[in-house]
Amino acid sequence: MINLTKAPFFLVKEDIEWVENTKKAMTLEEKIGQLFVPIGYSGDADYLEHVMLSHHIGGIMYRCGEAKEMQRTHRYLQEHSKIPLLVGANLEDGGCGIATDGTQYGKQMQIAATGDTEDAYRLGKVSCSEGAAVGCNWAFAPVVDIDRNWRNPITNVRTYGDDPDRVLACGVNYIKAAKEENVLVAIKHFPGDGCDEVDQHILTSVNSLSCEEWDATYGKIYSGLIQAGAQTVMVGHIAQPAYQKAYNPDFPDKLVPATLSPELLKGLLRKKLGFNGLIVTDSTCMVGFSCAMEREKAVPYAIEAGCDMFLFNKDLDEDYRYMLNGYRQGILSEQRLDEAITRILATKAALGLYKKAKSEIVPTEEALRVMRSDEHVTWAKESANAAVTLVKDTQKILPLSPRKTKKVLLEIMGDFPSNERVLESFRSKLVKEGFDVTIYEPENFETAKFDVGTFKKSYDLVIYIGNVENASNKVTNRLSWYTFWGNGNNVPWFVAERPVMFISLANPYHLIDVPMIKTYINGYSNSEYVIESVVEKIMGRSAFTGKNPVNPFCGKEYLKW
Repeated sequence: MINLTKAPFFLVKEDIEWVENTKKAMTLEEKIGQLFVPIGYSGDADYLEHVMLSHHIGGIMYRCGEAKEMQRTHRYLQEHSKIPLLVGANLEDGGCGIATDGTQYGKQMQIAATGDTEDAYRLGKVSCSEGAAVGCNWAFAPVVDIDRNWRNPITNVRTYGDDPDRVLACGVNYIKAAKEENVLVAIKHFPGDGCDEVDQHILTSVNSLSCEEWDATYGKIYSGLIQAGAQTVMVGHIAQPAYQKAYNPDFPDKLVPATLSPELLKGLLRKKLGFNGLIVTDSTCMVGFSCAMEREKAVPYAIEAGCDMFLFNKDLDEDYRYMLNGYRQGILSEQRLDEAITRILATKAALGLYKKAKSEIVPTEEALRVMRSDEHVTWAKESANAAVTLVKDTQKILPLSPRKTKKVLLEIMGDFPSNERVLESFRSKLVKEGFDVTIYEPENFETAKFDVGTFKKSYDLVIYIGNVENASNKVTNRLSWYTFWGNGNNVPWFVAERPVMFISLANPYHLIDVPMIKTYINGYSNSEYVIESVVEKIMGRSAFTGKNPVNPFCGKEYLKW
């Protein structure tokens, strides 16, 4: 029996009556639909009605669009849904997680680098107030993984670093801000990412800690955040063999993701940690989920194993049939279906959604004034300024001056849509400072010229911009070079000839690939506010105050030289 009067629901008699009466009035088909949180791709009314609402969905998440468009779409969905919807968004680093014109506050590691855990409150305030303005009521944030492995391609700057106490403190502050905006949080990714060096988008990852080690790290974080009032937990496609064996001595010697593991969901999360709220899967399109068992069985079994909602679909219509057939075949029990529906409705009641007219669940267009408000922009600039970290300058070239190094070769590392914006931002700012800036262009047989003398006459300084963003379905986020038969000017062969600087905006660990570069800066985010702060600091007008939230030397002493 679920106690709806206790955390995180705190429902009163009126709320509980709505939950029970709503549940009694639902058809089986409507109950099955409530389990699903599909991803939305269109604001077209026909799409919303016949693809989404016809399946009686319990929630939805849209990829980013313009704020007015997102607000209109969310309003249509709420006005036409029989039961109010949970509307999610990846509000990890600002309102930009749902609206293209939202504030890009900064990655969580940027917040950690400020040394001020209160900055996590401001991140939560910006993210959730802007999310709420467009109709979101569910933040798929904060990320409370621990970045224990510098090789991990997916945690990285999305985390608050490698210190469990800092992760917990920042998470608590984010939750505080979210509650003020009446936005749910989904702490993620249980049972904890960051131990290994893989990505659940392409395989099941592993949290390899012992039970004792887990309790002292990830367990401490989840326990603390549950006590702080986290309403939902997002479960990753992550195995935790120690606890799976602890709860089931006969557990097979194979990797089973937490999303399909009663041992981790019913045992560790519910029983040991005492979590009473809603459990949602991470995206079930990931290979880390799909490879565990055939999808027709996995879809209903995810709910039977202990999840309450099912995030994203290979095909919504097909997954819906799988869930319905799984119930009829006994894969999904009546008890677990009832528990899941109870928690889903209770979560909606805790938000007060049923008390509002459907036309009032999503705010008016006036609410959009908060998007990139003066206050939010000021906070973002202050965070960026505090976070930018000088990792080393053993060649002592800082501060820069066009009088010393007039001619600059500027190179960007990475292949992302943001490259053009980032590169142009740096170029224009350096030109304004008085530098002559040449953008690196890959060589060909007509343009190639590799003698040292020509290079030294052409350039006084080389600046690399690392823009290797976190992205799904990547094995690594290491640097890739254009060498042109080993002679290209992309690779830093010239460090003994001219001063070279590396500025990373997206990965704090690039020194592992450029140990020969003696001046290295971490910015953690590629926002315009970080870029502005970096230029101010390398010109000597602002001090470097950022603190390393991880070991940028990757445990290798020689990287400090």
